[in-house]
Amino acid sequence: MPEFQTSPGMRDILPPESARWRRFVEVFADVVERAGYGQVMPPLLEDLGVFQRIGDATDVVTKEMYDFVDKGGRHIALRPELTASVCRSYVQHRPQAPWKVWYSGSMFRYEKPQRGRYRQFDQVGIEVLGADDPNLDVEVIALGWEFYRALGLEQVHLLLNSLGEPDDRTRYVEALRVHFESHIDALSPESRTTLAKNPLRVLDSKREQDAPLIASAPRIAEFHSERAASHFAAVRAGLDAISIPYAIESKLVRGLDYYRHTTFEFQGGTLDSAQNALGGGGRYDGLVESLGGPSTPGVGFALGLDRTLIACDDEGVFGAPSQAVDVFVVDTAGGSAALSITTELRAHGIRVDRAFENRSMKSQMKAADRSGATIAVIVGSNELEAGTVVVRPLRVATHDHDDTAAGQSAVLRTELLDHLKKALQ
Repeated sequence: MPEFQTSPGMRDILPPESARWRRFVEVFADVVERAGYGQVMPPLLEDLGVFQRIGDATDVVTKEMYDFVDKGGRHIALRPELTASVCRSYVQHRPQAPWKVWYSGSMFRYEKPQRGRYRQFDQVGIEVLGADDPNLDVEVIALGWEFYRALGLEQVHLLLNSLGEPDDRTRYVEALRVHFESHIDALSPESRTTLAKNPLRVLDSKREQDAPLIASAPRIAEFHSERAASHFAAVRAGLDAISIPYAIESKLVRGLDYYRHTTFEFQGGTLDSAQNALGGGGRYDGLVESLGGPSTPGVGFALGLDRTLIACDDEGVFGAPSQAVDVFVVDTAGGSAALSITTELRAHGIRVDRAFENRSMKSQMKAADRSGATIAVIVGSNELEAGTVVVRPLRVATHDHDDTAAGQSAVLRTELLDHLKKALQ
């Protein structure tokens, strides 16, 4: 057992999985940048107060944040999410609205590790600040939907709800309080604690004991103002117009307290129902103001990388990219030729590797096979003296690696680059 290992809920991401993570972000960037979103890169650390604006009744704030006092006496926290950081950035820099940005990176929450949930986890997301238009809600949802399609996922379901305006939500929360308190003995102990903080959070409970009371609870739509109902109707009409299927879920309140009006969640159809949320978001029209900025509408989403990749594995799509190189250089004449050839080929965009430590021909050819390269370039003392190299196709060559291997040819060193370009095409 090694003396040092990763902390609970943390892990190393090794190749080729690390390349898959990078490509995940690249696909996301391609989808959202076509819609005019630019990348924002907030710091990992923020003043604790930034995240306290998320809501003092949420587990993220009360239980899960990694926070500490730094050497300068500042109480700071590792970011548990990025929406609050983006809003803080908007307040600080005051970019022109509407501000359309995307992000990717690690978040930190001290919660129980389980499949698809870690204490350090990665998300991608978008935020739009400065526009209160239901068509913008539609665009945001559509970009998330398009991203999942770009990954190849087919079994993703969209759930949709509206929390209405602040007054609607206040009246709804009070109705929930009355409902649950009148059946307090039937609630789980955990939900009784949640009820005292925020009745809305009880709707998130997945415990069987709470299910009957949640099913009989009032619905938020009963409390929508005319404006809230109109906004939600426009969002639904927009999604219908571009043929994005969805289901209305009145219990969908999301996990953070800043949401208003539209809320939505993407669920993986192949995942266990208790842990099937791939990501989601909604409208948060009061968050910028709570951070000291002007009254500014906002809407966005965050999508979890880990669960999305689990869903990809379940559906057999978006696998880890091949780490194979194009060419492997075998140099039994001291290694200087390998240095020269690999430098030249890499400069021209060819993926190339080599062996080191002056190993034998047999050992280097085994390394060439393991590399997945299509072609081996072989240099011995005879080739070095003659100014040539031997080019051997690895995927069709015999395995005895002698000088009569099928398909190999001698090529002038000065013509190697052109020869390989044609061969790799």
